[in-house]
Amino acid sequence: MIVATTPYIAGHRVIETKGMVFGLVVRSRGLGGNIMAGLRSIGGGEIHEYTELLEDTRRQAIDRLIRNATLAGGNAVISMRFDSSEIASTMSEIVAYGTSVLVEADASQTAPTTPVE
Repeated sequence: MIVATTPYIAGHRVIETKGMVFGLVVRSRGLGGNIMAGLRSIGGGEIHEYTELLEDTRRQAIDRLIRNATLAGGNAVISMRFDSSEIASTMSEIVAYGTSVLVEADASQTAPTTPVE
């Protein structure tokens, strides 16, 4: 499955729009993680516990987006975006959303070649 943040995919053309799709995840860091993150925040710098949590959550949101796009009959997602919010100051919501489309290779859209010297 091709997932692009652009409204098009180079070398392909959209033959059918299947509709809007999303992948939603709500996560909370456990008490131990919150305590460690709180201690790290005293010294400043990156809070690795939260970085890892959000990276994993984004990956899971994309996986759900892809599953929903496939169920809608698409083979690609265009104009993919992330959105996030906080719920009750203890949970993070991450949503990946975009448009599920059916694309096919378009021979007329070949990439320009650069001569090798």
